Amino acid sequence: MGERRRLDLFLNVGHTLDHLLLLIFPTVVLAIAAQWRRPYAELLPLATGAFFAFGAGSLPAGWLADRWSRTGMIKVFFFGIGGATVLTGLATGPVSLAIGLTLIGVFASIYHPVGIAMLVSEKPNVGRTLGVNGVYGNAGLAFAALLAGALADLIHWRAAFFVPGLLTIGIGIAFVATVREAPRPAAVARKADVRFPRALLARVFAVLCVAVISNGVIFNATTVSMPKVFDERLKALTDTTLGIGLLVCITYLIAAMAQLVVGGLIDRRPLKGVFVAVLLAQVPLLFAAATLSNYGMLAVAVVMMFAVFGQIPINDAMVARYTAEEWRARAYALRYVVSFVGSAAALPLVAYIYGRTGDFQALFVLLAGLAALALAAALAFPGERATAAVAPAVR
Repeated sequence: MGERRRLDLFLNVGHTLDHLLLLIFPTVVLAIAAQWRRPYAELLPLATGAFFAFGAGSLPAGWLADRWSRTGMIKVFFFGIGGATVLTGLATGPVSLAIGLTLIGVFASIYHPVGIAMLVSEKPNVGRTLGVNGVYGNAGLAFAALLAGALADLIHWRAAFFVPGLLTIGIGIAFVATVREAPRPAAVARKADVRFPRALLARVFAVLCVAVISNGVIFNATTVSMPKVFDERLKALTDTTLGIGLLVCITYLIAAMAQLVVGGLIDRRPLKGVFVAVLLAQVPLLFAAATLSNYGMLAVAVVMMFAVFGQIPINDAMVARYTAEEWRARAYALRYVVSFVGSAAALPLVAYIYGRTGDFQALFVLLAGLAALALAAALAFPGERATAAVAPAVR
């Protein structure tokens, strides 16, 4: 295997682990709540620090990567998040559990600004690259629910943290042993870079902010709540933590293919058209999820998550297309700070709405409204003609 392919494989696996380790808790919390005899709405907010750190840590991670070493930061990611996950499995109460989850978020924040910047470096068409990487990330989401549910049911909820945490440390050792230091970003040739006018970049940034905040809230609210939604809405299909985890896993694995589909479309079609189409699908699907149950809920959940996951490579392609190589990690850091601040707000939002209403109907109606707002922003995104007029070399 060539060195570049080996690096890409480690980066893709890192994306899987990043989401897997961060999303163990939303499934395991069902088992912890039963053992500690505490309500779900009380325990779920313990992960708020993790999602806040997931966003806030992106800026220093991106800055260090561009100024120090992207490869070095990925090493810190593997060992840091693996160790933090093992530590979380040792929690003896809500305080130590919250501290462990927050540490997972701190190290998880490294991956997106650094790993994505490394993946798209020196690649003219990034759609397929981002699509494949997205599938790996979504596999982490999917198997987080399945692995956590299986280990919690068959062994103990602590094993749901110990096993993947130790596996991640092992992969980090393999990364150190087989991957050489990547060149400094400033030393990478920038033949394809195009400098855009500030007015166009401001317009793109404004649209991107609205899109990533809304997508951050929608993505996190749906992925965090899905195990509990299935627990309550799919009683006719399963009544075990493992069964819930399996259904969530199947849903996410099918939806993961959206990133391959959308990634391919990005390379062949105008970015704005793909952007608008994905959001047009999200609005009615999120609204429909407010009231459905059993087979109807399962079917809508699959298509809904397909549309939600499909937006991710679009957001990343915007950054890749409109930023220069030497500061791209910092650009991705800013993109993910904005996104994950929305993600952090989603968790207490889910807990609050569920605590007040006892169900998820109001949550999905609210998420449909956010998708409609993002759709309005997407319509203001510059089209191919506007971009070509100021930068003819850019697709």
